[in-house]
Amino acid sequence: MARPKPWEVDDELWAVIEPLLPKVERRARHPGRRRHPDRLVFQSILFVLHTGISWEHLPQELGFGSGMTCWRRLAEWTDARVWPRLHEVLLARLRGADALDFSRAAVDGSHIRAFKRGSKAGRSPVDRGSCDSKHHLITDATGIPLAVTLTGGNRNDVTQLIPLLQAVPSVRGKRGRPRRRPDVVLADRGYDHDKYRRLVWGLGVKPMIARRGTEHGSGLGTQRWVVERAFAHLYWFRRLQIRWEIHEAFLTLGCALICWRRLAAVQRRHS
Repeated sequence: MARPKPWEVDDELWAVIEPLLPKVERRARHPGRRRHPDRLVFQSILFVLHTGISWEHLPQELGFGSGMTCWRRLAEWTDARVWPRLHEVLLARLRGADALDFSRAAVDGSHIRAFKRGSKAGRSPVDRGSCDSKHHLITDATGIPLAVTLTGGNRNDVTQLIPLLQAVPSVRGKRGRPRRRPDVVLADRGYDHDKYRRLVWGLGVKPMIARRGTEHGSGLGTQRWVVERAFAHLYWFRRLQIRWEIHEAFLTLGCALICWRRLAAVQRRHS
C-alpha cells in the first residue's frame, strides 16, 4: 500500500476540522460558480505548508483549485479563527488522553528570515543585521506546543516570556476546571532577569531559569531540550522556515498538526 502524502487529509482529521469551518450558504438566485470543496482547499493549504511552494505554482493536476482561490479561503478561515480553535480542540483531546503534561513547560526562541519585512520584522543581532522575524514557543513537558508568538528578530527572548504564558489557552478535556498554567517554566540564560522571575511567580508559575555567569551543567537542558525538538518539528514545514504572508496562520496550523500527530500516536498505542 502506498504511503499517504503528508498533505492528504484522512477522514479522522477531517472530522475534527470540518465543524470548525464557517458555513457559507449558496444564494438561491444567481448562485454563481460552485464553491470549490473545502476538503480539497484544506489539502492545498497543507501542501503549501509542507512544501513551501508559492500559491501560483500549486499543481492543478492534484485538484486543489487555483492558488488565488486557496489563498482567499486561507484568509477567510484565518479571520474566523479556525486555526487557534483547532489547536485548542486537539490540546483538549490530548489532555483527555492523559498525554499532556502541565507539570512543567519549556520556552525558547528561534530566528527566521523575513523577506516581506513588515511590523513583525527587525534587524537580527545574530545574523549580521539581516531583516528577521522570531518565533517564540512554549511546550509542555513532553514537547507538545502550547502556544507560539511572532515578533521582530530584534526582540529579546525574555520580553516574550509573559506573553507566551498568557497565550496558553484554557485546555479542557477532563472534568473540572480547565488547565492553563504549567507548574514550572524552564528557560535558558537568555531569560535570566529577576524582574521577569517575579512576573512569572505572579502568574502562579515557578520559574526555573539558568543564571548567566554560572557553569553549564545545571541539569535544565535534560528537560528543556523538548522545546528545541518542537522547533525542529515545526521547521519540517518548509513554509515556516521563511516568513511570508499570513505567516501566523501557518504557524498555528503547524502547531496543531504536531498535536494531531502526537494524538494519533497515542491512539495507536492504546488500540
